[in-house]
Amino acid sequence: MTRIPKTSLEHWAVLAAVVDEGGFAAAGEALNRSQSAVSYAVQQLQAGLPVALTEARGRRTALTEAGRTLLRRARAVLADVNSLELLADSLAHGWEAELRIAADLIFPPALLYEALGEFGPVCRATRVEVLESVLSGTTEALLRREVDLAIVGQLPPGFLGCRLMAVEFVPVAHRDHALHALGRALTLADLSSERQLVVRDSGTKRRLDAGWLGAEQRWTVSHVKTSIEMLKHGLGFAWIPREHIRAELAAGVLVPLPLVDGGSRVVDLHLVYADRDAAGPATREFARLLAAVCGRTPVPDARRPA
Repeated sequence: MTRIPKTSLEHWAVLAAVVDEGGFAAAGEALNRSQSAVSYAVQQLQAGLPVALTEARGRRTALTEAGRTLLRRARAVLADVNSLELLADSLAHGWEAELRIAADLIFPPALLYEALGEFGPVCRATRVEVLESVLSGTTEALLRREVDLAIVGQLPPGFLGCRLMAVEFVPVAHRDHALHALGRALTLADLSSERQLVVRDSGTKRRLDAGWLGAEQRWTVSHVKTSIEMLKHGLGFAWIPREHIRAELAAGVLVPLPLVDGGSRVVDLHLVYADRDAAGPATREFARLLAAVCGRTPVPDARRPA
């Protein structure tokens, strides 16, 4: 059976303002109401409840233990209602309820976080789902329409994309690795006898091996972070995006391998819409913010020293 509440959200919001602002007068100023109107709202709230919300402490009015418990619960309800209203407002303006993004793991995380940080205040009611993928896994998510936007290293057939940035890969190993002990430029034969760490392609149909040099010993992991940690423990060598290991390179923990040829390689990353014509304002706004963030980032120079 439907039960009509004896209290209102408005009255709970007024009580929260009284507590947050430190008094009825200050709450009135914050809510643009008279002090008497604030006091009356709290009285109405109290009248609908069987327990005391406030008590006199000298010249001040403070919450009772029951009042603190109830207000804590009320704040959660108020937050849910505010989110509901934001969602209604977003939907009224055509904002999507959800934005799904596939980002290849080689994309610098700091840039993704920066774009998301700018996007959040603009469209607070849109849920965001980020799929971290590798190589063909990103393309598959795009082709299956599992995402609205994708950051890919290679444009799939039938799609157009906006170039975001270039990512430089460098072959690195721990400073005490046997390859560095050789003290000379390294050949493919030198590398093939050592263990290479490779990040697994997250696709289900294809298994791409970008950067694999045919090493006889090969350890495969699922994330770039895992590969970096294994490198720091001296467990092999790997091709890693420079942006992901700037701190390790600066500290000298990881050192680029001096290859005779191909000491680094650069991959262009593109932003691709799953369906640009059907993309809503939230999708387009995030795409704009991401492009702007990447536009402020210097383009890597494969010739520069570590």
